[in-house]
Amino acid sequence: MTDLLHLPEEVRYELVAGRLVTLEWTPVHQDLCLSLLQAVSEHCPGDLLPALHVSVAIDRRHEFRPDLLVVRAGCADMSPVPVAEVVLAVELLSGHDRFHDLYDKAKVYAHAGVRSYWVVDPLQERVTLTEYALGAGREYEQVAHTEDLFVTERPWKVSVDLPTLSARRNDLLAADPE
Repeated sequence: MTDLLHLPEEVRYELVAGRLVTLEWTPVHQDLCLSLLQAVSEHCPGDLLPALHVSVAIDRRHEFRPDLLVVRAGCADMSPVPVAEVVLAVELLSGHDRFHDLYDKAKVYAHAGVRSYWVVDPLQERVTLTEYALGAGREYEQVAHTEDLFVTERPWKVSVDLPTLSARRNDLLAADPE
């Protein structure tokens, strides 16, 4: 893991089971992340901090970079953030890492004790959000799955207007690049 310290800062990567995986984010992906950041930030308690694309140190073989995460405010100047400080991790699926986000990351996050995990799927006709909460035996239990208005109280009250996200994504993808 010390080799990671020597990578150029502009290289976006994750360490997955000891393998270095480079990441690419499209502008529409970034736009969806910003919309989610706004929704999560709206009622966020002052002792927590939502952030985009910050590395999370899990163990010697895993360092993930979720699309959105919420950490304790004491981690405001850290990267990577220790996984014990992560309150919520959110992943937006992309075509190349769908299985990884849905299954592999979920298992690692759950085993590490991340209490809330959301998976947003912008690849469907309508954007969906699935909420998982840490249950007994450090395994995630699905709490919600919707393509409509998503409202939760975990880890605080958050509302995400998924039909608006779907419309925005569709408009962006239909735009003429001229």
